[in-house]
Amino acid sequence: MAEDDEHIIEALGKTRVVIKNGKVVEVGEPKIGYCPIFDKYRGIKELKSEQVKENIEFRIRDFGMCTSNRTLRMKDFLSFGVSETLNTLVEEGLIDAVVMVCEGCGTVILTESELIQGIGGRVSGLVSTTPIEEIMEVIGKENILDSETARINQIDGVLKAIKMGYKKIAVTVVSADDTRKLRELESQHPDVKIYIFVAHTTEVSREDAEVFFNDADVVTSCASRYIRDISTEREVFHAGDSIPIFGVTEDGKKLLKIRIEKIGGLKEKKDVKIPKPLI
Repeated sequence: MAEDDEHIIEALGKTRVVIKNGKVVEVGEPKIGYCPIFDKYRGIKELKSEQVKENIEFRIRDFGMCTSNRTLRMKDFLSFGVSETLNTLVEEGLIDAVVMVCEGCGTVILTESELIQGIGGRVSGLVSTTPIEEIMEVIGKENILDSETARINQIDGVLKAIKMGYKKIAVTVVSADDTRKLRELESQHPDVKIYIFVAHTTEVSREDAEVFFNDADVVTSCASRYIRDISTEREVFHAGDSIPIFGVTEDGKKLLKIRIEKIGGLKEKKDVKIPKPLI
């Protein structure tokens, strides 16, 4: 790997993690102490720095996260989230392309459902990354916003998708500013429909949460107190209980319902566990 190989992610309670040359070299303090997803799938009862480090090292060993050995494709399975919804929508032909982020590439434009699932379902909260040639070769440099720098810019990624001829574009974002700009961009391209999916909302401000509910189609709750508060105030459609995902617009509601139908509905939980604390 290159000497400047460095990937910064926020994971497991929005903990800042730095990975260099396939090694975890820095782990911050988790912002929350408990996440029901990691309890369910990895048996982690309390989020601490050492548990975060162990989980990231497991991901590096298991599917090569942030390395040249990265396994990118992943088949659909019975679960519910942004990547699962997006891969279903591509399979059903309801969207043409997804603009998302991938370590080693930055912003990418994807049209293959197994890539969408394998990338989005395994790494969240990518802050910055540097090029990894082997990952780029699988995705195709023509589908990467900037293969020289692997920069992350979702606005430029959507503009590239439009130039590539896509009309129904889904995009994952984490910032309110991007959400606003994307709606402005859509208004400048009357023949293009942009579906905005907001992820990684832990610790967002009330002001930013309001922007998400004004301009996005689908918003994940993560451990955000304000996302939950506003969704209740506005009586927004939601799916899931522990970490609900919200269909804010009619389009968002429709897209979530398509995924729910595909997996045969969502089961009601009697003992609902939520992230702690909500921030």
